Amino acid sequence: MRFQITLRSLGGAWLAVAGVLGLLHAPSSLAQADAPATSQLWGEEGELWSPVGRLPDFSYAGYHRGERSLPDREAETSVKDYGAVGDGETDDTAAFQRALSQAAGKVIAIPPGRYLITDILEIRDSGTVLQGAGPQQTTIFAPIPLEKIRPNMGATTSGKATSNYSWSGGIVWAKGRPSSKVLAKVTKTAHRGDTQLHVDRPESFGVGDIVRLRLADDPTHSLIEHLYDNDPGNYSKLRGKCKNVTFAATVLEVDPAQQTITLDRSLRTDADIKWDPTLLEDASSVEEVGIENLTFEFPVSDYAGHFSELGHNAIAYSGVQNSWVRNVTVHNADSGMFISGSNNTLQGITIISDRGRHPTRNSTGHHGITLGGTDLLLTDFDFRTKFIHDITMTHGSAGNVVANGRGEDLCFDHHKYANHANLFTDIDVGAGSNIFHSGGGANLGRHCGAWTTWWNLRSDRPIVSPADWAPEMINFVGVPGTGTELTMLSGRWFEPIPPEQLTPQDLYRAQLAKRREAERR
Repeated sequence: MRFQITLRSLGGAWLAVAGVLGLLHAPSSLAQADAPATSQLWGEEGELWSPVGRLPDFSYAGYHRGERSLPDREAETSVKDYGAVGDGETDDTAAFQRALSQAAGKVIAIPPGRYLITDILEIRDSGTVLQGAGPQQTTIFAPIPLEKIRPNMGATTSGKATSNYSWSGGIVWAKGRPSSKVLAKVTKTAHRGDTQLHVDRPESFGVGDIVRLRLADDPTHSLIEHLYDNDPGNYSKLRGKCKNVTFAATVLEVDPAQQTITLDRSLRTDADIKWDPTLLEDASSVEEVGIENLTFEFPVSDYAGHFSELGHNAIAYSGVQNSWVRNVTVHNADSGMFISGSNNTLQGITIISDRGRHPTRNSTGHHGITLGGTDLLLTDFDFRTKFIHDITMTHGSAGNVVANGRGEDLCFDHHKYANHANLFTDIDVGAGSNIFHSGGGANLGRHCGAWTTWWNLRSDRPIVSPADWAPEMINFVGVPGTGTELTMLSGRWFEPIPPEQLTPQDLYRAQLAKRREAERR
């Protein structure tokens, strides 16, 4: 099979991809006209799925692993109790900062109004919720970019001077620290799909504990090789940076005699003894944070292009866990949201812009939403503008789910650094002209790691899969294109099922429903 791919310069427009890998919309034995069709990786209700197979279990993504609905908490105080005016002219920054300090851990209402904010609003306390009256009624207007508020110049991997807010930070910034409490060391190699770990201190665990497995690369860089299924591309600049690959699970059983613990989910990767597998307490200093029912707005200006951004960014979550952003609109941003940590849910996000588009990139900003953590969930989203990178997976991205959304011409940016095992499901990508357009510096591995899955994508045109972009261990099911079925257990996986016929439509919801039903038995 012959592949061809062309990269235009960063000053040009898109990643143009030519050549087809055996994807997908032609009639096949799997799908007859208008008849429901299922994947060989899943079946109708998961009966074909295997924990050691090439399709991960994505059902643990989101707030409290998808096991709880997002909370609906009543407001306990209001920013107006601390002096906020909300007339669009009075600077309300100090009032918001007083509210976040004096009402830490509470639900803080932001009544209808337009609130002028000129400094970063930091959330450092669990339980703090900023609750607007709705995106049409409550607006946070931030006219000053982050770089002018708190200067933080840096450089790209090629050395170009650029603000670090080009790829980080938000005018509202929740900052947590994952727990560093070590519980035990893993004493024997375990493999992807296993649920049992041998540990040196089984007495550290109790049934029901949620623990985090941390892996760090060895001098031979075998962890990087593993995350790319032994096809990493050039990763000379990634060496030494793959130190915090993590995975969380609940302890189901402790056997002191055998010195083992049993987890409630199968391992996403191997846990080779060479990678110093360590079990830590799975907790953060900041949890249960919410931002909901409001709009973030920035000034209207023509977008100057890649790495020109000074940080008109809405929201950042750093090291935060079991938190959410819900029913939020972002208007005229350089970048929308940078979300790290674990088990956070973004739901009902709308991104719009009145900015003049960059003439060659047809974009109004840099990063739309970045999911830079583990088991994060982005769902029910609507991109009504175009970013250079609409939705980004990057360093530390694993087990994340992007589901049930739409966009003008979505780009699923995979920003290298061994991101792996993420899911895109039940999405209308719009024009479909540059779905795989991805960034990331040179020699940081292939753009995308192993086990990443695209499931039920709808597009205005056939989607062409790029060559030399990822290892062969990735999955395409129900993605419109041309070609024939390719289902190789150790190669790339293409199932030519028309999206409208694919059952289930949303793999994440199907996996979660199956798991929750099994847990109820």
